[in-house]
Amino acid sequence: MSNGQHSGSVHAHALFESRLKLPDQSAFYRGKVRDVYTIGDDILVVVATDRISAFDVVLPRPIPGKGMVLNQLAAFFLERTRDIAPNWLLAQPHPRVSIGRKLQPIKIEMVIRAYLTGHAWREYRAGKRMLCGVPLPEGMREHDAFPQPIITPASKAEEGHDLDISREEILRTALVTETHYEQMERYTRALFARGTQMAAQQGLILVDTKYEFGLDGEGVVMLIDEIHTPDSSRYFYLDQYDERQRKGEAQPQLSKEFVREWLIAGGFQGLEGQRVPEMSDQFVQSVSERYRELYQRMTGQDLEEADAEADREESMQRCIVEALARLKQ
Repeated sequence: MSNGQHSGSVHAHALFESRLKLPDQSAFYRGKVRDVYTIGDDILVVVATDRISAFDVVLPRPIPGKGMVLNQLAAFFLERTRDIAPNWLLAQPHPRVSIGRKLQPIKIEMVIRAYLTGHAWREYRAGKRMLCGVPLPEGMREHDAFPQPIITPASKAEEGHDLDISREEILRTALVTETHYEQMERYTRALFARGTQMAAQQGLILVDTKYEFGLDGEGVVMLIDEIHTPDSSRYFYLDQYDERQRKGEAQPQLSKEFVREWLIAGGFQGLEGQRVPEMSDQFVQSVSERYRELYQRMTGQDLEEADAEADREESMQRCIVEALARLKQ
């Protein structure tokens, strides 16, 4: 349904949730941000809504255009990294819809960090010098670069926060085979190198990101979900980084981190009894603009946007059904 529940809200169209009924649909799952429809046994239809989450909580107001940014930016990078790693994506029939292969998810997020930022900085500031089994150098400041990017995996929790986990713990508990884990590490480093290069060409620094992988029926490791989006990654401005770091100033970011910082400043970190601060029209608009800016900066293209009519469920469903029919041919 289109979101119209906020009087005096931002006037741009936003989609809070979808309610499609697709042919051969066998399952449905509503995640924090995406609505996922399973078609038969082997196809996923993923609708990127405009919901936004932080600290594992879906915030009460959608962000206009956010889903279209995530969907199209992920496809942009998935197409440009197929030479590095095979991935799940088959088609993108609508600005906020992707169709792809259903794979067996590996319940590990491969987080890779080039800078001491976000969660890593909060752990470091608390006195920890080991993160996911990786030793951290002494004397670092917030946003300093690591000597080389570090991989700090997280185990995918069914509910609540994902948990930091070391390579050794992953292998000891057999979350994945050593062969598959080593492949995931190789893909992670190569994908991050490609993303870093592409970001630099657009005047940005890819600070950190996460990748998710799955297995096909033959046991082949494939890239799934989204990559290099503002929900899964952090970016700094390349031309501002050195001077701001020298002066000890904050680094402005193109990512969802500023939403987390806004929530923390408002006394919310997802803990029981805490309330989400009121999301004003101005704040919602600023988030929307920042998502669009990252898309345009990274791709050099204007975002393909669906107007309210094209975003209606009948129009979206028609696009999906036609695409599914083409894939069967």
